[in-house]
Amino acid sequence: MIPDDSKPAMPPHMLFHGTANRFIPSILAQGLLPGSRRHVHLAQDPHRAAVVGQRYGQGVVLTVHALRMHDQGFRFYQDADGNWLTEHVPACFIR
Repeated sequence: MIPDDSKPAMPPHMLFHGTANRFIPSILAQGLLPGSRRHVHLAQDPHRAAVVGQRYGQGVVLTVHALRMHDQGFRFYQDADGNWLTEHVPACFIR
């Protein structure tokens, strides 16, 4: 979780999200949603994202065009663990 007084930060060009293969159809339709969390969690390292994705089944790593999102007005924050957080990732920014 990010502190309430955190300021938005400029993310790197690409970030990564680990998930299970069975969630791909939903993600392609709705994008990445925070679910029971306040934010979508993204990693700078694809290996770290892969480890997270494998927790939920056959893991898949998605690439998020984070800087393009930022340039279009989406806010990003970085937590104390180095994770990047945002409210939602529309499907058009995922590959």
